Amino acid sequence: MKSRTDRTEVFETMPIPRAVGRQIIPAIASQMIALVYNLADTYFVGMLNDPKETAAVTVVYSSFVMLTAISNLFGVGGASALSRALGKKSPENAKGIAALSFWGGLGAAVLFSLLFLAFADPILVLCGAEPEIFDTAYRYALWVVVIGGPGTILNTLLSNLVRAEGKAAAAAAGVSLGGLLNIVLDPFFVLPRFLGLGAAGAGIATAFSNLAAALYFLIYIVWKRKKTMVNISPARLRHAGRYLKAILTSGFPSAVQYALTVVAIGAQSKFVSRYTTEAVAALGIVKKLDQLPLYFSIGVSNGLLPLLAYNYSAGNQERRRGIFRLGCGVSLGFSLLCLVVYESLAPWLVTLFISDSATIRYGAGFLRCMVTAMPMMSVCYPMIIQFQAMGKFKASMVCSVLRKGVLDIPLLFLMNSLFGLYGCMWVQPIVDTVSLAAAGCFYRNMRKTEGI
Repeated sequence: MKSRTDRTEVFETMPIPRAVGRQIIPAIASQMIALVYNLADTYFVGMLNDPKETAAVTVVYSSFVMLTAISNLFGVGGASALSRALGKKSPENAKGIAALSFWGGLGAAVLFSLLFLAFADPILVLCGAEPEIFDTAYRYALWVVVIGGPGTILNTLLSNLVRAEGKAAAAAAGVSLGGLLNIVLDPFFVLPRFLGLGAAGAGIATAFSNLAAALYFLIYIVWKRKKTMVNISPARLRHAGRYLKAILTSGFPSAVQYALTVVAIGAQSKFVSRYTTEAVAALGIVKKLDQLPLYFSIGVSNGLLPLLAYNYSAGNQERRRGIFRLGCGVSLGFSLLCLVVYESLAPWLVTLFISDSATIRYGAGFLRCMVTAMPMMSVCYPMIIQFQAMGKFKASMVCSVLRKGVLDIPLLFLMNSLFGLYGCMWVQPIVDTVSLAAAGCFYRNMRKTEGI
């Protein structure tokens, strides 16, 4: 009884501020470290002061995001379904959900790596790899997507599953291990004073780091096998059919959002590549800087998901609402702080990554446009995660698709034709505003019709 009480305290009886803090602080910390190691590739490649090398990392980024889409299909979907099973006091179902999520994610990871290897040439060209940077982009992608792809997917997927049973600190430790290892390895593989492999070296460092993090989680699960709900035994797959719908209902909208993010990022890179290589390099740097409030909001949302799913399933809607309001407040407050800092220090922030004057000029202008999306984004993410935690497929799907994909492409054509290069940078603020409005309407309707 004691172990069960310890396991459910954070979900059921712990004061809301303490429960939210216990879940989101490790989740935010792991996201910040993940951000740093994503920034590390751009930072150390930028130290070469070669816009072609930085542009190569930029065009591969959209394919790297696709790995997150796959991991979220089974990671976010599995985490939500697992927490709801725990809320219904069904530990055996929770273990079956974890097993299906793991093996489904691993199979999808291997398949994606093989497909990317087969179609790398057209994919990279579609994402903006002009002839002068294609070879560099291909070498980077070979490591970060093909070889390191399964490790990246399993790292994210398993961290979500471990966090879903309330073990946010253990989940953060695994993600942090990969991030810190990447930061250590990047300069060794990238810079001329060591191996001097440039962007390809950054890819090697990322691949090794994510594989190491995935190995950590596998060791953790085996070590805690008698206590954890995250069971990955293949024997549990014989009941996979009963869990698949619950996983896909929650995970598919998140996967679609990230998959459409690939399309949106690729399209934006393609539009910008019509101008100059320096503009493409600047876009890559701004996309990295823009990730600070984004990753913070994702950390908050990831930490909230198990609490929201468990309490929704257990019927404790008052506690769920209190958790959600506090999480949104934390996410919004940080985004407003970032908005002020980024608008004030835009040129200086870009110089942290590169000293090329043209790239700095483009980057500062891009950053000041794109950061206006931060406040909307910071609330939109927790809203979508709440829909996923509740198993509300329609609401999460519509908001996810609105946020990435459906509006982005037409707006890119429109804004580029009206305002040129900088018009492309105003697309995301517009899209996030529309998505947040839609999420608000869905939630208000649920409160009226279902009393939640």
